[in-house]
Amino acid sequence: MRLSAKGEYGVRAMIHLALHYGDGDPVPLSRIAMEENISRQYLEQIFLLLRRSGLIYSVRGVKGGYVLSSPPGEIFVGDIVRVLEGPITPVDCLAENGARAEVPSCGKGEDCMARKVWERLRDQINQLLGSISLQDMMECKQAVK
Repeated sequence: MRLSAKGEYGVRAMIHLALHYGDGDPVPLSRIAMEENISRQYLEQIFLLLRRSGLIYSVRGVKGGYVLSSPPGEIFVGDIVRVLEGPITPVDCLAENGARAEVPSCGKGEDCMARKVWERLRDQINQLLGSISLQDMMECKQAVK
């Protein structure tokens, strides 16, 4: 499984917002784009999805920008990735809720001997991404400095 640029940039931008959470001022999109070296237009598309999902909110006006909707300790990497990438699955025949796809692409269906491996992999990925908050990532960054 490989994250797209949308997922990678979304996580980076959310960490940026987390670093400024509680400053009192929203963070302008242009500042995030410049400091994270991400196209402003692409970041607008990403933030539209994040805003619709309720992970961030926007503030209009001269001093406007974006703010996390919850404290960094309450937003997890898995939340961000699922909003931007969809369900986290290593193969197409798995759905996020564990149900089988309507028509598995391999044609094996119930006879697939590899399915248990793919289910375990999906579950481990989801567990890991669901256990790392933006706060955890900020603390990692600060420990490296």
